[in-house]
Amino acid sequence: MNLNLEKINGFSVLSIENERIDAHNSGELKAHLLQMIEQGETQIIVQLQQVRFIDSSGLGALLSGNKQVLAKSGRLILVNIQPQVLSMFELTRLNRVFEIYADLNEAFNAET
Repeated sequence: MNLNLEKINGFSVLSIENERIDAHNSGELKAHLLQMIEQGETQIIVQLQQVRFIDSSGLGALLSGNKQVLAKSGRLILVNIQPQVLSMFELTRLNRVFEIYADLNEAFNAET
């Protein structure tokens, strides 16, 4: 899985540079998120701009990261979600679980 991590405005911004998050690579994403959280990262933004497909294992990896970061009073925010991927979040009602914003600027300006 191609992941790019940057620090911007006090957030750890993780850009997923794959078109798919599925059973083949979701374990790697989950492990990376959990490692970030264990290392003290509690303000995480995941950019999904290049992701065109996500399956249940991909959703599970993000949910696991969200659960762990919330346990440490942090935030896991999703941004730049493509319409077909956003529809999966809406279908599973996970759009009610995650903080989802149109872009980084909207996420940076959002109140906790």
